Amino acid sequence: MIDLKPHARFAVAPMMDWTDRHCRFFHRQLTHNALLYTEMVVADAAIHGPRERLLGFDAVEHPVAVQLGGSYPDKLAVAARICMDFGYDEINLNVGCPSDRVQSGTFGACLMREPALVARCVSAMKSAVDGHVPVTVKCRIGVDEQDPGPALDELAHAVWDAGCDALWVHARKAWLQGLSPKENRDIPPLDYGRVIQLKAENRSRFIGLNGGLNSLSQALEAMNQGDNSLDGVMLGRAAYQTPALLRHVDQQFFGSKDEPAPYEAIIDAMVDYVDRHVASGGRANHVTRHMVGLFNGIPGARRWRQILSTDAVEAGASGAVVRKAFEAITSEAELAADEKRRPEAALAG
Repeated sequence: MIDLKPHARFAVAPMMDWTDRHCRFFHRQLTHNALLYTEMVVADAAIHGPRERLLGFDAVEHPVAVQLGGSYPDKLAVAARICMDFGYDEINLNVGCPSDRVQSGTFGACLMREPALVARCVSAMKSAVDGHVPVTVKCRIGVDEQDPGPALDELAHAVWDAGCDALWVHARKAWLQGLSPKENRDIPPLDYGRVIQLKAENRSRFIGLNGGLNSLSQALEAMNQGDNSLDGVMLGRAAYQTPALLRHVDQQFFGSKDEPAPYEAIIDAMVDYVDRHVASGGRANHVTRHMVGLFNGIPGARRWRQILSTDAVEAGASGAVVRKAFEAITSEAELAADEKRRPEAALAG
């Protein structure tokens, strides 16, 4: 079993249509240490599709993990080997996604019902990478009418026996019948206690928690359970929609003594990145769409969002759009600070 603790104490979850390479580059400007995940890549696509577009990433993204989807051990083995050769730091198998797409392909959350098959998939992937990279699983606590007690235990022990290096658990059941994928992210009740119980009974195993974590303080509290403390936490929508929280991950989860990344440095890096992406034939909004939530709650955030959402989609847009939006933020912040400094009498006049 490979030790994941150094880089998997805090992770940003794999999210379809969100955690592409541009999103991950942006998130890496905010945190040096968090483990960043790709979107799910179907094994067939990794084998037969445009690999560089699907699997390529910038070296600064490390540590970075790829999530694979599939249920055929032989195909997942080939895909895992391909991903290893690309240089990923972890290869994860999706056993938690409830979308119609994965159900029709007999993988994702529906695999919770087939722990023996998942174990064969993990075993094949482990053999393919031959110990050079950890193989992990991300799952739910159950699906539909399953009892989360035996369902999670059976899945966990099956994959561990197959050599799985870590189990990331989204602490909700998935309802494949009756709920949409979006509803499956919110409606099934969270059960952190079930994941903590699993850890209490398997203290030597790496078990990470996912689902409903909206802040770093909440994540730390959920993670720290005394003798049964979890090994890692994984944030999804909160990290994407309010990415500024990632600026504090290195200090709160990895013990860094450095100050959080200054916004000016983040903006400089992203201006340069957008310009390089545009020069290679891309569009500015491919990158800026992931940045709109950076200043949520800060004076000028609305103007920041407007500029990134409108100017960046225009033909010929470049990194200058990001610079322009940041100038709007700083101008608004300076104005707000000036208003606070002015005497109340002057304001009344």
